[in-house]
Amino acid sequence: MSQIIQRVKGTRDFYPEEMAYRTWLHNQIRIVSESFGYQEYEGPFLEKLELYAAKSGEELVKEQAYVFNDRGGGEIALRPELTPTLARMVAQRQQELAYPLRLWSFGPFWRYEQPQKGRSREFFQWNIDLLGTKDTRCDAELLAVCAAFFKQVGLSAEKVKVSVNDRPLMDRMLVNIGFVEDEKSIVYRLIDRRDKLNHSDWLAYAEENGIEKDRMLKLTELLERDDLWRESEELSAIFELVNAMGWGDYIRYDPQVIRGLLYYTGTVFEARETVAGGRAILGGGRYGNLVADVGGDPLSGVGFAMGDVMIGLVLAENGLAPALDPQPAKVVVSCFSPELLANSYVLAGKLRVSGINAICYPEPAKLNKQFKFADRIGASYVLIAGPDEIVEGKVAMKDLSNRTQETLPLDDAIQQLVSRLA
Repeated sequence: MSQIIQRVKGTRDFYPEEMAYRTWLHNQIRIVSESFGYQEYEGPFLEKLELYAAKSGEELVKEQAYVFNDRGGGEIALRPELTPTLARMVAQRQQELAYPLRLWSFGPFWRYEQPQKGRSREFFQWNIDLLGTKDTRCDAELLAVCAAFFKQVGLSAEKVKVSVNDRPLMDRMLVNIGFVEDEKSIVYRLIDRRDKLNHSDWLAYAEENGIEKDRMLKLTELLERDDLWRESEELSAIFELVNAMGWGDYIRYDPQVIRGLLYYTGTVFEARETVAGGRAILGGGRYGNLVADVGGDPLSGVGFAMGDVMIGLVLAENGLAPALDPQPAKVVVSCFSPELLANSYVLAGKLRVSGINAICYPEPAKLNKQFKFADRIGASYVLIAGPDEIVEGKVAMKDLSNRTQETLPLDDAIQQLVSRLA
């Protein structure tokens, strides 16, 4: 046997079982998004590289994006994220849209990363954004959306928390302890890596970047202040509103939440499992200049993204992955003989008109083989219409759950199937 060509590293095959989960997740996301009045949208899978170079950060563009030259000579990227696309789409129709604008999407993305548990190079992602309001209290709505989704899929506040911080607050605090503007990006990277490195490596990383021990001591003390949010009017108002909406159990303050992308200018947040070393599930924040950066008028917004791979792992490990049936047709119409094949297809068509999904066995075969096929695909019933049944206007209906069989008038069989499969 010749060797089977393997799929591209970091991609996944979606057989019916996996596809059923993906569809289920999409539906849960839809339920929550639409309950808050967000509209579904989609953008292209290909974008000009310059769209990401404008604001997403050097690492994303140079190291993670899949880039190629098209036949016209331009640099094209498989989209690694959606927010720049959203900004471009809003900029193109900025004067026609109704604000505040609430949008959500669930689609594929690509990043050239090392595949590992919870991370792949091709993934599906939920993106949801509220645009056109400068009032940061609106950020509480996106935090509520996060919490509502977790409740929808069965993840309690004891299992997962949404940690919140504010970049302007951190900017002020960093200045107070002796950091200057030119050091902000390296300090943010340092904060972001605190839980990813052991303490000695973290201190060594700081020293390599010119941050001496006395400022590191002050930075460490700052990152352990879980009451720091009280010095931010914006965060205080956001937490007050979240509590008023009844989602406070899911939300907490964390000064270590920074988020890596450069376009965040205000509130930043991410959801993690509450266990030690808990994994990040989603992340987002407020952006103030993104639409202007792609050629539109200044427009602020807030949003977050969640990948399907990690949330799938978290649900599975918590016993919350749903038991899904990938087979939509529970009735198989058998093929009694070559002469009656057309009659079988007509019978299957009558079932569909009645709202019953049905499969017609496509060729003559022994009935036992057809019964085995029906069992294997997860069907519940097999209908058999031989010459005698056709003359009498009846069908034999075999119930595969208890292996019983009865002959009924066709209309009665259809009514029973409609009732049993409802």
